[in-house]
Formats: sequence, structure tokens, C-alpha cells
Amino acid sequence: MKIHKKKKSVRLRGTNSGGHGSRKKWKGSGHRGGVGMAGTGKRADQKTTLVTKKYGHGYFGKQGITSKGTERRKLNVINLGQIQRNFDSLMKKYGAKGELDLSKYKILGNGDLKEKVTIKALEFSASAQEKIEKAGGKAISLTSFNKKEVVEEAPVEETSKEKEKEVKSDKKE
Repeated sequence: MKIHKKKKSVRLRGTNSGGHGSRKKWKGSGHRGGVGMAGTGKRADQKTTLVTKKYGHGYFGKQGITSKGTERRKLNVINLGQIQRNFDSLMKKYGAKGELDLSKYKILGNGDLKEKVTIKALEFSASAQEKIEKAGGKAISLTSFNKKEVVEEAPVEETSKEKEKEVKSDKKE
């Protein structure tokens, strides 16, 4: 006759855990799968808020080398509507004597400009340039100055052989 009967939990699977399934599930860290940042992979939905607060939105997804073809042009752009809305603060920061120096920006034509002002910028869209001139201002593009310098080179002088040919042809006639 048996005096001490075995408990049912001992006879179940995962006997090391005493009836809690696998050992990992009863260790106190829940289903986290490790310590610290373990388990913050692609499908770690329970940790996304924590990770994005800590490391920003660049943590998940693809990182690394891309081909040279995917390199994008990094230009600061500003619309005419934004210039009009923040005109006073822009004039304090970038303006002097009715001239607004936005030399790091490309000006786009979304919105309207009511102020008569000269704007210096890296580039202008066609519509922005038209709207600035319509308001009575001027649009000075810095890239066009650089292009003009390249295009306007000193004219090449004729060589002495070409001059001699012209002189000979004049004598024959």
C-alpha cells in the first residue's frame, strides 16, 4: 500500500517547471525571450513603442549601403506661401534693405507673395519666379550666376594661319 501519492503536476510534461509548461515561461521575464533588448526584432510588436522612444523610427527596417543611383538630391525647399506667412521673422533673420537672402533654399511656387521684395536663392521654380515678379519683386538665382560665369568665357582669337588665309583670299578677289 502506497502512503505518499505522487502529485499530478509531476507527471505532466515539463516536470522541471512544476506544471507551468516549459521552464522559460515561469522564469519571471514572461515571454520576452531574454534580457534587455532581446526580442526586439522585426515582429516585436509589444516593444515597438519602447524602442522608437529610445532609438527613434530608424531602428526597424532596412539600413546599410544603397547603390549610387538611389542617391537623392538634398535641397532645402520653401514655398512662397511659407515666405508670406513668416515674412517678418524671415526678414529679421535673413533680410536686409528689402532683400531676402535665402541662398540655401530652392523657392517653390505654392502660395502667393504680396510683398515687393528681392529674393536671392539657390534656385527658383518657374511659377515662383513669375509670382515674385508679378508682386513687383526680383528673383535672383545663384545657380544662374554660376552658369553664366562658365558660359561667358573670353572669345578665342583667330590663329595666324586663319588670318593669312583670309588675306590671301582677299588678294585673289
